Amino acid sequence: MTARPSLLVGPDSVARCAWTGTDAEYQRYHDEEWGTPLLGDRAVFEKISLEGFQAGLSWITILRRRPAFRAAFCDFDIERVAAMTPDDVDRLLLDAAIIRHRGKIEAVIGNARVTRQLGESLSDLVWSFRPTATRPRPERLADIPAVTPESVALSTELRRRGFRFVGPTTMYALMQSAGIVDDHVVGCWRATA
Repeated sequence: MTARPSLLVGPDSVARCAWTGTDAEYQRYHDEEWGTPLLGDRAVFEKISLEGFQAGLSWITILRRRPAFRAAFCDFDIERVAAMTPDDVDRLLLDAAIIRHRGKIEAVIGNARVTRQLGESLSDLVWSFRPTATRPRPERLADIPAVTPESVALSTELRRRGFRFVGPTTMYALMQSAGIVDDHVVGCWRATA
């Protein structure tokens, strides 16, 4: 395997963003999901929820547990999650297949209730914070910001509406993973123009 500072060329001769490492699931996620436009309220709600669980942890930890999160949270069906009760929280706190963090579990349920009462599409709301100006494609991983004015604005608006675990860094990670911004580095096979 050939490594470059911001690219990793694996045995398959494919150049990827180096953050994928050698983990096959991480590489699949990079190749098939990360940076691909994600639309629809359920899909965006799931991504917000998982990004919230990721806070303080590595994304691969969440990615490996995603099937368990989907089972635990009714495939992130907003209505069903919003209807969860304190008994469901207690049950989920015993589920070793997910991250057992009361605040994060309660945030997912609370965020579903807020989403249900938005009066507009969650997907449309999140995408309304897409940057209007395109910045140059990052040459190096070090060129990728952790926070942007748009992620701060999105975080502020979601918090104003009652969402939790939606800080600016978490929202920038959401923007990257949902394809709202394209941070594949120069030379990555997924990098477009």
